[in-house]
Amino acid sequence: MGRREHPMMSKWISILISGLFLIGCLAGCSGNTASPSENESSGEETSVPVFDLESGTVILNSGYEMPIAGLGTYALSDEECYNSVTALLEAGGRLIDTASYYGNEEAVGRAIRDSDVPRDEVFVTTKLYPTEFDEPEAAIEGCLDRLNIGYIDLMLLHHPGSGDVEAYHAMEQAVADGEIRSIGLSNWYIEELEEFLPQVNITPAVVQNEIHPYYQEQEVVPYIQELGIVVNGYSPFGGRGHTSELFADEVISAIAKDHGVTSAQVVLRWNLQRGVVVNPGSSNPDHIRENLDIFGFELTDEEMAQIAELERGEKHEWY
Repeated sequence: MGRREHPMMSKWISILISGLFLIGCLAGCSGNTASPSENESSGEETSVPVFDLESGTVILNSGYEMPIAGLGTYALSDEECYNSVTALLEAGGRLIDTASYYGNEEAVGRAIRDSDVPRDEVFVTTKLYPTEFDEPEAAIEGCLDRLNIGYIDLMLLHHPGSGDVEAYHAMEQAVADGEIRSIGLSNWYIEELEEFLPQVNITPAVVQNEIHPYYQEQEVVPYIQELGIVVNGYSPFGGRGHTSELFADEVISAIAKDHGVTSAQVVLRWNLQRGVVVNPGSSNPDHIRENLDIFGFELTDEEMAQIAELERGEKHEWY
């Protein structure tokens, strides 16, 4: 014969089950209030960003589309910068990287406004320098005013510095206000990211670091990508004073010859196949066009492995 339950016990069991059900409902409802771009402790899975090599774009974790090849404007003076951005846009490029520190945001914006390219087809990245972290709201407004293109597609903190968390919070507010679409970091590595990310609300859409065959960040790149963050490599040709050496490298040169392309194109294609956005700097219209022409060939697994062997841990920028 089965065990007989006491009526009072059955009542308390019923109350307990109802309470647990109510708690579960409340937890489920509260989970729907968080923005998908916020870095909450929700346990949501992130996916590694995937490049669309047909369209030449990637979808950021902010939901916006970013071109994966473009132009860097460091060291380009106003008129030189204007002409370079114009050449990029005429060649079909749509990604432009600038910074308040570069002093050429006005020229970038003017070239965009003077072009026939619709604003929503152009993707502009700019950056706040650490000397601006103490008054980030004013610095953001300064970038908006100098560019004068309505909104900023991507704003990065140029490198770590005192007040960087507060400056990032100001960028988060600018996202909420519709002034900036996506935000991120530059010159942040694993240790810096581990310390920084728990202190912010919006996961960076992009982390931009120095990356080239002699400084490949073989651990850092996948670490960032596994967080659902796009990696953008600057100085893809090795940085100032090192480009000639890299282009003459026997491995790079041999691969370029086999594909009938230049060493520059091999290096840029190597980046793309690692899932790294590229925006090499140039003021030469021919080189700007060449640097965009990297979608018509593919490096083999063996060639990718050969370039991986070139790693020296040789960082050329001071950040």
